[in-house]
Parts: sequence; C-alpha cells; structure tokens
Amino acid sequence: MEILWFLIAMCMVLAVVGPYVRRRRGGLRQVAPGSPDAADPAAYGFALQEELDVRIPGPDQDLMDALSNVRRTGQWQAASQLLAGTPKEGEVRWQRVQAFAGSAALELSQEPGLGAQWLKAWRLESPKDAGGAQVHAELLAQQMFRRPEGMSEADVRIIAEEARESCHKAALLAPGDPVPYIIELAVARVMHYSEPEYDALWAKVIDRAPQHMGAHLAALNYWCEKWHGSREKADAFTHYAAARAPQGSLLAALPLFALYEHIPDVVLIRSFHQSAAVTRAVEGALYAVHSARPDDPMLAHVRHLLLLFLVGGERWAEAMEQVRHVDGYVGALPWSADPDPAASYAVYRALAVAGYEANGGSPATLPH
Repeated sequence: MEILWFLIAMCMVLAVVGPYVRRRRGGLRQVAPGSPDAADPAAYGFALQEELDVRIPGPDQDLMDALSNVRRTGQWQAASQLLAGTPKEGEVRWQRVQAFAGSAALELSQEPGLGAQWLKAWRLESPKDAGGAQVHAELLAQQMFRRPEGMSEADVRIIAEEARESCHKAALLAPGDPVPYIIELAVARVMHYSEPEYDALWAKVIDRAPQHMGAHLAALNYWCEKWHGSREKADAFTHYAAARAPQGSLLAALPLFALYEHIPDVVLIRSFHQSAAVTRAVEGALYAVHSARPDDPMLAHVRHLLLLFLVGGERWAEAMEQVRHVDGYVGALPWSADPDPAASYAVYRALAVAGYEANGGSPATLPH
C-alpha cells in the first residue's frame, strides 16, 4: 500500500536519530550519540537490526531447516516432505507455501533463468506432488506483482493466466485443501474478476477453511479501494468476519487490517490515532491477541500491525508487549511493504523503547 508521505518522512528521520532518542518523563527528546540516556533496544535483549529475519513473521524452525536444506543441496525433497506433513486445513501450510515460493522468487531475481532449479526439478520429477504444484502456483502469483522493469501489462496477463491454470491443477491434486484457492484470490485481483466471480471463488475457500485468517487477509485486498472495492466494502468484509468469529479467533483483528490498507495520504498523526475508528480497531485486535492460542501461527501478523498503531497512539507499554513477542522476525505487514523491512521495524521498536522509558519503564519492568 501507499504509506502516507508524512509518516514516511518521519520514519526516515527517526531511522537516523532513533538511537539517540531517550526518555524524559511525559515526553521524548533527542540526546547526543553515546549519551548514557540514549534509548537502547539491545538493553532488552532485542535482536540487532542486521539480525532480523525478513522472511517470516515468527519462528518456524522446521521451515527454516527445510529452506536451508533446499538452498544448500539444490534438492526439493526436504520441501516436499515438510509440506506433506503439514495439515492442509491450518494456517501453517499456507505460510510455508508462501515461504518456499518467496525463496524461489528471490533466487530467480538473483539469477534470472538459472535460479530455483530445485522447483523446476520438483515439478518435473514429481508432477503429482500437491506441495510442489502449490509452490509453483504461488511463485507465479508473486511474479505478477514483482513486475521487473520492462514487463508490460500483456506480460503480466500471461503470467496471471498461467498462475490461474496452475491453481486449478494444484486444486485437483489436493481436494479439500484451501491453499490453491487462496492463491487464486491474488490472481483474481490482477485478472479483474467481477464481484460475482470473486464471491464464487471465495465460497470455495470458506467451504474448506471458514476461519482461515490468512485467507481473509488475502481476500481483503480485492475489496480495498486500491483494487476493485472501496473503504466501505473493505470495512463491511472485515467487520462481518469479525462479528462472526468464534471465541479465540484472530478474525476479530481484521478491521485493523482494513484500516491500515486505507490510511489516508496525509493525516495529523495524533488525531488520526486517537480517532474512534482507530481506537475500536486497535481494541478489537488486542482482544483477539489476548484471546488467541499462544501457538496460533497468525498471532505474529496481528502483533506486528498492532505495533505500528500502538506506537502511533503513544501506547508505549502495549507496544513493548508486541515487540517482546515478535522481535527477531519482520516478515509481515506493515514492515514487508517497505523496501527495507528491518529498518522500518527498527524505527518503531526504537520509538516504543523510548516512549516506554519516558514513562518510567525499564528492562527490569518489562515482563519476560
């Protein structure tokens, strides 16, 4: 999404001065570099900026091991085995398919025509492997949006049509698995599905996984103003899902994602974050976080977005609570929308630390 220019400017400045921002009870101020009063996220045991993992929103050691194996050996079997053992009805399979496709996309960008040979071999050597078919379809979907220099709209359309065909083939290999249809939700945006066509596709998703948070986030994009909907339609989609969410479901946080997708180009930061709409969405997301299972794989996604809004609303202790849980990983909105996700996250983390300490907090008072 297009982040408001004022917020971008503020972040660029704070990326430089952030390490020197420090506490003053009731407010923030700048101090000289090296001052004993300088805010220091490292004092809390947080990861260095260069150590932040931009690939995933939270820890998944099995996925990291498989990705490492694929990169090291150039063989696809570790990826296939991991996906074969990942339940199709949960959130984790979708995240892992995205991660393998993202790794392949990165290899192709680094070595056009030569990278991701393991995925090509996977599809040739095991064409009926549902995991390989899904990763291939997701790779094509990601390439639709990367649009390297020189790619025409006709080229994008060709990739989109190939991606849709790949989704259909993947669906045949794994009846009951929502992932191929979730991937097609992205294809539908590029191919300009009509609302009835999109509704029919969405019905296939929710028939298989009615509470799938990742699917709802993927579907939200279609209803946003920047694609084929409006703020009102996006709000209606997310509020309907949130209202019907069972106890413990993170779907109650969806309105915050709709709000993020429609942040106006220019806002008065304080008044925006203290508005009734933002307050309601933040409270709904906090309720969802506190009610969710600690091992919910989508929990990190909600916490990352909450950090953005809680810092904007100067709710420092609650912002630090999110940092405490997600630090080390930045592969989620809002950071993934930035060219440098680690730097973007580090700015907000530094602000959270400075604000927390400006109001009497310290490493000793932060729960562990």
